[in-house]
Amino acid sequence: MKLKGKAVLITGGTGSLGKILTRRILTGEIGTPKKIIIFSRDEAKQHEMRLEYMHRTVATDEVIYRSFSERVEFRIGDVRDYHSVSSAVKDADFVFNAAALKQVPSCEYFPFEAVQTNVIGPENIIRAIRENRLPVDTVVGISTDKACKPVNVMGMTKALQERIFINANLSCPDTRFICVRYGNVLASRGSVIPLFHSQILSGGPVTITTPEMTRFLLSLNEAVDIIFAGLREANAGETYIPRVPSARVVDIAKVLVGSRPIKTVVTGIRPGEKVDEILVSEEESHRTVARKSYYVIKPILPELVRNAKEKISLTKEYSSGDDVMDGKALEQLLRKKRLLVDDAKGLTEELLR
Repeated sequence: MKLKGKAVLITGGTGSLGKILTRRILTGEIGTPKKIIIFSRDEAKQHEMRLEYMHRTVATDEVIYRSFSERVEFRIGDVRDYHSVSSAVKDADFVFNAAALKQVPSCEYFPFEAVQTNVIGPENIIRAIRENRLPVDTVVGISTDKACKPVNVMGMTKALQERIFINANLSCPDTRFICVRYGNVLASRGSVIPLFHSQILSGGPVTITTPEMTRFLLSLNEAVDIIFAGLREANAGETYIPRVPSARVVDIAKVLVGSRPIKTVVTGIRPGEKVDEILVSEEESHRTVARKSYYVIKPILPELVRNAKEKISLTKEYSSGDDVMDGKALEQLLRKKRLLVDDAKGLTEELLR
């Protein structure tokens, strides 16, 4: 049980992923930690999350948490600032770097802001471990499909984050640095489904950037699944990739709208936006293997490669445009994930959930 009795640091812990990651860790499925440190710069979100842990049962119906003030600790800080990062990392055995500037248009208009969070932030974590000789067991860098064949600032900075973390295995050999990379997360903050729900609730129109756009469909819990898989199984320098279904965004909109008299409007592709998500590039396919339900990209640095005889699993890039779901299968998937609701009251509840 990897995290049993350990201290866990989650940078960006008040975000959509950070909150689900915290809940899942507290179930004890990979060992019950002695402490989870929620590190972020947003005091309002920290306050909301603190209240949630004080007044609600979270994670599962069967588990009731006690002494949250002892188990979950909240720290104000910014990954851009070395001193606050160093102060947080010195108390951690495991680090999950979920801090990110992730909105594609925002990164295009403020590129250096993206560099400071997505590139300098990871370097600050590494520097803290290296310069202070901290006994951190594992650092998990949480990346994105946009880091693969990047065409936008967000992807470029996340691609650099991956390489910075992978390289850190050489300068900090006593700490394991790994990455996970995944695409669109259903119902996460800023993603397309909450946007469509909001547009439907207000009477439309529902806006589509381009009819050809496809996206992988991954829930927040499935995102945490791949983080845990990497934590359990990954060798230093490896990147874990989920194998998940994909769909056209226009079909997602059609299924969510259903029989409602709501128009769909094509607005044009946004700055830096891709038509298809790509999780493994053609170049990376030649060093990608299959493990259980995941693809694993072996490190580009030959010094870090382990199990060199593992069979290569891909002969081309892995794209959301390869095998899209039809409308019926998509509707079943969204219902299964409780993302398809049939009335205004249900939509309102879903938006507030």
